[in-house]
Amino acid sequence: MFLLSVQDALADPKWTQAMNEELEALQKNSTWDIVTMPAGKKTVGCRWVFTVKLKADGSIDRYKARLVAKGYTQRYGIDYEETFAPVAKINTVRILISLAANKDWPLHQFDVKNAFLNGNLEEEVYMDMPPGVKNLPYDTGKVCKLKKSLYGLKQSPRAWFGRFSKSMRAFGYKQSNSDHTLFIKRRQGKITALIVYVDDMVVTGDDLKEMETLQKYLSKEFEMKDLGQLKYFLGIEVARSKKGISLSQRKYVLDLLAETGMLDCNPIETPIEMNHNLAIYMDQVPTDKG
Repeated sequence: MFLLSVQDALADPKWTQAMNEELEALQKNSTWDIVTMPAGKKTVGCRWVFTVKLKADGSIDRYKARLVAKGYTQRYGIDYEETFAPVAKINTVRILISLAANKDWPLHQFDVKNAFLNGNLEEEVYMDMPPGVKNLPYDTGKVCKLKKSLYGLKQSPRAWFGRFSKSMRAFGYKQSNSDHTLFIKRRQGKITALIVYVDDMVVTGDDLKEMETLQKYLSKEFEMKDLGQLKYFLGIEVARSKKGISLSQRKYVLDLLAETGMLDCNPIETPIEMNHNLAIYMDQVPTDKG
C-alpha cells in the first residue's frame, strides 16, 4: 500500500489510469446513483487506496487504485446491520491440495475482479463524491446513493459472500456444513470442489467437463480473471511436479520480516537470548523444581 495523495496520483499516468479503471468498473456495475442529499441523512466518506500488486516471485504485476468507503463512520442499525462473513479454513485448503496430489486432480485458480462490488446492499447508504474525479457534480448537494456494496463498508464481505453462495447453490452446488466457503457438486460418479477466500477461488476434482462449465457460468455471473494452475493462495506458494505438490511460505515470511523491519537480521535456531535466566530479580537464586 502506498501513502499517496490524490493530487500526486493525478500527476502520475500509471496511477491515473488505475483510477480510471476503477471508476469504469464502478460505473459498469451501477454501484451508485447520484441523488440530492435527503434531509436528516448523513453520508459515509470515501478515499483512494493505492497498491502495487506483486506476482509470486515478487515482481510487479499491476498498479491498483481502489475507492474505499470510510466504514468507520457507519452507524449500527442505520446504515449497516450484520457484518459476519465466513473465510476459508486452512485445514480445508490443505485437504483439497492433498486430494489433488494423491488423485492427480488439477488445481485451477480464479480471481473475481472487484468482488465486493457484486454484493447487493439492503441498507440505505449515502456516500460523498469520490475525491479528485472530474465530471462529477461537486458542491451542489449531490451525493452517491449506493446500490452495491463497496470496499470499506462494514457489510461488504457479507453482501459479496451472500451473492456468491446464492449463485453457486443455483448452479447445483452444495455448501459444506463444516466449512461454508467450500462448495461441492457430484455428477455421474465424479466430484468437483470449489473453495473461495474473499475474491480468490480454487477449483479441483475429477470432472473436467464440469470444471469447464463452472468457469463459463461464473464468468457470466461475475467478471473473472483466469489465473491458470494454482501457484499462490492464502500466502502459500504451490509448486507441482511429477513427484507431487510442494508448499512454501517463503514469500509470506519475507514480507512479514520486511514489514517488521527484520529482513536484515541474522537467522538463529531459537528466538531467545542464549543462556537467558528467567527470574524476578537479577540476583535471585535459581530454585530446583526437581
